[in-house]
Amino acid sequence: MNPNAKPQARKKAKQSRRPARRPQRNLLTWRRVRIGGMLLAATAFIGGVSWLSIDGWFSRQADAAVEGFYAMSVDAGLGVDDVLVEGRNRTPAKQMLKTLGVKRGFPMLAFDPEAAKVKLESLPWVKSAAVERRFPRDVYVRIVERQPLALWQHEGNTAVIDQSGDLIPNVRVDRFNQLPLVVGADAPEHTAALLAVVDSEPRLRELVTAAVRVSGRRWNLRLQGGIDVQLPETDAAGAWAQLARIEREQGVLERDVVVIDLRLPDRLVVRTNSKTKPKTKRSGNGEET
Repeated sequence: MNPNAKPQARKKAKQSRRPARRPQRNLLTWRRVRIGGMLLAATAFIGGVSWLSIDGWFSRQADAAVEGFYAMSVDAGLGVDDVLVEGRNRTPAKQMLKTLGVKRGFPMLAFDPEAAKVKLESLPWVKSAAVERRFPRDVYVRIVERQPLALWQHEGNTAVIDQSGDLIPNVRVDRFNQLPLVVGADAPEHTAALLAVVDSEPRLRELVTAAVRVSGRRWNLRLQGGIDVQLPETDAAGAWAQLARIEREQGVLERDVVVIDLRLPDRLVVRTNSKTKPKTKRSGNGEET
């Protein structure tokens, strides 16, 4: 008997008890199947969510939840009962309410004061606005309206301007014919300063019918009777006061005057309709020279 036969038999028996190894190819195939299944499930889920999004399901559910919340808030006493407005003069009440977008019973929590402020300030007469929610049931609005200052004529068009020199849009010009008329490309931004000068002499102010901006530097005033008053570039207020004083003392405007030149600091030059030479009046004693 071969002495090595028994160990060899044991070795073969031990080897026969080891499990057979799966082929590598089968393992890769199984893994691919599992990954493919997971990808298919993910694709189906994403596709379902996308379909719901396209169909609007999520949006409808969210809107329904928000509407339900606002409805409960109104039932709890947080619904608009009144709109309090301060400062309104020219802006129609119906236009304001329509712009605010609220009515009795509107949810207070759904009302956006900042958005309402922006909308109100887009109205023609509203210069600035402040909007508040005064819980539980009131909306408070305070507006500052534009004040019409003059009519501005430029390039054949006439518009109403306010005290800041800004145009007031969408208003009927014929309703403001009593306002002074200013002419010139840069007239609006200088009108408030000019009218302050004109108003400083009330008796002369009543005679002013128009003002023309000259070369972007100074003004010519048109008075009743077709008289042109040429104001200087600097110290227009002083020149205007000088004319008022001479008018009180000598009644210069009652004469057949066409032009009064106030551009010289110590005198005024008067031109009449006649063919005579212009007359010069000194501001000191009023004597003609």
